[in-house]
Amino acid sequence: MFGWLKSWFRAPQPAGPPQMLRSFDLADPTIAGDSIALDGDAWRIVGGAAPRTFRLFEVREPGVERCMLTYRARLKTEGVERRAYLEMWCRLPGRGEFFSKGFQQAALGTNAWADYEIPFYLKRGQKADLIQLDLTLEGAGTVWIKDVQLLHTPLRS
Repeated sequence: MFGWLKSWFRAPQPAGPPQMLRSFDLADPTIAGDSIALDGDAWRIVGGAAPRTFRLFEVREPGVERCMLTYRARLKTEGVERRAYLEMWCRLPGRGEFFSKGFQQAALGTNAWADYEIPFYLKRGQKADLIQLDLTLEGAGTVWIKDVQLLHTPLRS
């Protein structure tokens, strides 16, 4: 009885290895434009007193369904007073926009380069027509971000 109930709440199982949908490098312009600066091999984002979400990139018509999308990046922080985290929005035609936020893997304070990632699950028949990759800074501090990737992992039926 409990096994059946647990199956409703466990994450879907992968049907293969992650595959690259898109990677971004310094030659790719960010959506946020002037509020993000190039700094060596990364983008530098400076937060203010108020929380702010910085739209980094968009992927239109990725052409995937029944998969786990993974937004992966490397972050370095300096003096981050409140949380800094990755955020991904997926727009499903006729259904609206849905998000995944990296609250559980948020950066705070001053940290060396580290890997961060967040998942988003698409069920059979759910095809996003737009995926937005963001970084949210809830307060003052500086975040550097690089090696931004969007991956997809097929899921078992």
